[in-house]
Amino acid sequence: VAYIHCEDVFGIVGENFTFPVEIDQKIVELTWKKNKDKVAEWEGQKTYFSPLLNRSVLMENGSLTIFDLNKSDAGAYELHYWDSVKDHYLNFKLVVLDPLPEPKISCNTSGGNLVLNCIADFQGPLSYTWKLTDDPHSYQSQELSIPLENVDPTRKAACVIKFSRTAMSSEISLIQCHP
Repeated sequence: VAYIHCEDVFGIVGENFTFPVEIDQKIVELTWKKNKDKVAEWEGQKTYFSPLLNRSVLMENGSLTIFDLNKSDAGAYELHYWDSVKDHYLNFKLVVLDPLPEPKISCNTSGGNLVLNCIADFQGPLSYTWKLTDDPHSYQSQELSIPLENVDPTRKAACVIKFSRTAMSSEISLIQCHP
């Protein structure tokens, strides 16, 4: 019986991307296909085919890394491997997203608080972190609220957005916000 697994995975244009594969049994031979065409195989030795020739590396554990990802790398990938007993199939749908934008920061006052908002137009789920000058804490949220009496206009606030291994940040001086 073949074991089939399917997963959506996301990469960013220009990043290196590794399919999340960790096979712990002995692999006798394996083949990676993209949209049914062979892109890499290992049968005693590694062989690569276009479009991944010279821009990918296959590891003994079955994982495949693509360097300098581009939009045309998106598609359906299948890893087929044989462990000398049975065939295994792992299927991935690779979605390639645009590079991260620089986040935009807006601020307004609401109910005695200064409210900072971090906005980024991006297709994937982002993590948001706020850092304030001289504050060891970081705040994991898209919005940051500071009581007006604690607002020091000489401080700066930075918002960092992160997706996969890529991060972008923007900074604002609180004096720009202070009413």
